[in-house]
Amino acid sequence: MSDQRPARVYNTRHQPRPYTPGRRRVSVYVAWSYPAEAGRNPAELDNRFSTMTEVRRVTWPAYEDPQWSDPMRFQQGIAGALELFFWAWVPFQDFVAETTGHPVAMYQRVDQAGVVTPLDERVLADTDTLFVFGLDHMVTGQDATPEEVQALREWVGRDGARLVLGPHHDVGAGDDLAVRDVEYHHHGDALVPRQQRFGRYTRSLMEALGVPVENRYGLRPAVAAPKRIAPLSIDRDLDTKGWLADVTSFNFHMHLPHYAVTTTDEQAVRVLGRQPVDLSRPHPFTEAGNTEFNMFLWLPPTGERAGDILMADSTIFSTLFGADDSLRNFWRNIVTL
Repeated sequence: MSDQRPARVYNTRHQPRPYTPGRRRVSVYVAWSYPAEAGRNPAELDNRFSTMTEVRRVTWPAYEDPQWSDPMRFQQGIAGALELFFWAWVPFQDFVAETTGHPVAMYQRVDQAGVVTPLDERVLADTDTLFVFGLDHMVTGQDATPEEVQALREWVGRDGARLVLGPHHDVGAGDDLAVRDVEYHHHGDALVPRQQRFGRYTRSLMEALGVPVENRYGLRPAVAAPKRIAPLSIDRDLDTKGWLADVTSFNFHMHLPHYAVTTTDEQAVRVLGRQPVDLSRPHPFTEAGNTEFNMFLWLPPTGERAGDILMADSTIFSTLFGADDSLRNFWRNIVTL
């Protein structure tokens, strides 16, 4: 049976989307160098993605269909695991396209072909909502250039601009190997090494834009049922725009970042969603007395910045980790409000 959706295309140039009042144009910028990630040495234990073979072994038999396991059809190295991300972003892209009437532009900082796409006017000109997925391992050295920072600063100064930053987890940041082991057993994902540090590019943007937030740890959320994440603790009084209207929870992921706020100005950064953490598994974060971590943040417009800045992990927009009505309500809010 043929697939009735439009055929998939590759190796084409983006066609600019016209401005349409009331319909936001959404772009996703994956801040990694695909070749740098795919080319990491599988003999290295830390700071790399899993190979597809490792994914199949750990999650067996989830990926034993030929679509995933046949080396003549699907890559079995790290590149194969990276492609799983793209597969799982498609439902989000389709949902946004149906909601806004515009296709979602998906950029990579350095793509499979080695083409470098900096965050510049070519990306920003026809974008109203920009997601920056911080899935670059820090060891790959992705830093925003002064030109990119200036372009983004001007863009987020526009009325209606919306920047969603999602630096992923920072597991095993310290030098103490015993603590790294505690963190590893806390999240419980055998595919995540004792040290896996993400988000250098988004961190460089946050520093340049004055976003007083830092991604820390990889924390396992509490669950309400097997693999069903516990509801968020939502501060609806602070959520004056309604980002979390009709939202109760996101999706379950075994290692989520804590977005630590590094300022005491509660109006500058509004923590709208806190996620209960699994207290049955020791971790330095919970041993310090914390029972929830910061999951969703809003930095309202201020000064010369007319646009909103939101902070939400990229896994929230991936169906690798499930999707329900609550999550889809969140997606809708982010791209329509």
